[in-house]
Amino acid sequence: MARTRREPARSAARRRWERAARRAIGARVDGGRLPLLVDSSPDSDAAFLEQLAFPGAPPFTRGIQPTMYRGRFWTFRQYSGFGTAAATNERFHFLLDGGQTGLSVAFDLPTQNGYDSDHRRARGEVGRCGVPVASLGDMRALFRGIPLDRATVSMTINATAPILLAFLVAVAEENGVSRSELGGTVQNDILKEYIARGTYIYPPAPSMRLTVDLIEFATREMPQWNYISVSGYHMREAGATAVQEVAFTLANAIAYVRAVRERGLDLDEFLPRLSFFFSSDRNFLEEVAKFRAARRLWSRIVTDEFGARSSRSKQLRFHTQTAGSSLTAQQPELNVVRTTLEALAAVLGGTQSLHTNALDEALGLPTEPSARLALRTQQVLAEESGVANTVDPLGGSYEVEYLTDQVEAGAREYLDRIESMGGAQVAIERGFVAGEIAKEAYRVARAREKKEEVVVGVNEFTEGNPQFSLFPAAGRPGVKVQRVTPAEERRQVVALRAWRSERDPAKVDRALAALRMTSQRGTNVMPDVLRAVLAGSTLGEIADVWRDAFGEQPPSKAF
Repeated sequence: MARTRREPARSAARRRWERAARRAIGARVDGGRLPLLVDSSPDSDAAFLEQLAFPGAPPFTRGIQPTMYRGRFWTFRQYSGFGTAAATNERFHFLLDGGQTGLSVAFDLPTQNGYDSDHRRARGEVGRCGVPVASLGDMRALFRGIPLDRATVSMTINATAPILLAFLVAVAEENGVSRSELGGTVQNDILKEYIARGTYIYPPAPSMRLTVDLIEFATREMPQWNYISVSGYHMREAGATAVQEVAFTLANAIAYVRAVRERGLDLDEFLPRLSFFFSSDRNFLEEVAKFRAARRLWSRIVTDEFGARSSRSKQLRFHTQTAGSSLTAQQPELNVVRTTLEALAAVLGGTQSLHTNALDEALGLPTEPSARLALRTQQVLAEESGVANTVDPLGGSYEVEYLTDQVEAGAREYLDRIESMGGAQVAIERGFVAGEIAKEAYRVARAREKKEEVVVGVNEFTEGNPQFSLFPAAGRPGVKVQRVTPAEERRQVVALRAWRSERDPAKVDRALAALRMTSQRGTNVMPDVLRAVLAGSTLGEIADVWRDAFGEQPPSKAF
């Protein structure tokens, strides 16, 4: 009798899912039949619909789309940037020709920290860990020949995100692509910089103001653009556990949602374009569960706390990168195995886009062959493994469902502690978040020293390791590593100085003066940033306006 009473709700939910799935895939697949989901037998319909439900339905444990990868694959988005804008542009074309479906830009440290390439603090760092972009001319070179109306662009930039977005908008519009047509993401997540990366410039309050200024501008003028990607990746790289990664990322996201709400923006307009960025590490089943738990927890938070109404507002959409911290210089060929497992976990966890690390990244920047192999790894998973043929292949696994519940419960406990402190910004300022991550990083380091945690080729199974050389001689084994030479830095500096000599200084001065006034008044800076960019102002000059207006955040124990 009880079984009969439970059937209608379950059956209605299944019918809704099947209709949505058929619309997404079309009748062409399997003659209209839909062998996408192996039905489970939950204890009750209520528990099933509350905790799991069908794919594409709240709380989105099983994915945000009713068909997931049967409708379309995740975006293959390899992270690239080095040397000069021209060299990076060549790599972009190389990857696009090889089947990459989205561009992801890494910027060098001077660009991230608001310094032009010829600044004394930039010396030796220009082009080393990303591409230098100090002027509109650099951005033109970076995207030369790239169809910005078709290729989506992801930019990993935070403190100087408003400047880089203005550069991109200017280049697109010069090439006939309106800002309303631009598709992609800017990271624009300043809070995690105070926790894990350190590429902040200004104190937290004005930094949050710039973050929200960008969000407000893009909400009104860039409907295809994702204006923030709240990042757990860098906290995981610093040593966070899976539970901490979920908890601290969502705590930061809550802080951004509150800041946007205070600005007066409609949350059901804002939330659908808020995105996330997670790591995929080595503990395979835990990582799959982590992604499922994050989706479910976020859906509940935005529903219960913020009153989100639309289904899209409740969806946690995320990009994934395989764990850079898992790569080893010893036996670097093993990194292919690690990256494949991590990528598979991301796919089984339902990621929307994915970057796979290259085997040589523990030694240097990826070479073209290693970058191609990393991209091919994704393509093999998509085309040959069969895992994309089923929605939520591991859903219903006793272990995966148990781990999903455990990650969600652990993250919820952290979120409650952070709320009791006054929210993410207060917890960051107190050093709580960084301290929790540091304790875990220390625990792992000690466990590896004692061989309680094995890293193959590093603290166990090291026998027979070849003696790899960074610069192998003829006939000797080795790994060829890409290097950025001092000559490339000199070329970048010469080009930047030529850019300054060819612009109208008076026009630049007027634009920067207008930006200074806007920054001091507290109105949205983005229109004046764009005007300053079009006048020829450099990244460092714009960043210095804000240094004067807001001051700089000094390093401290809390940060």
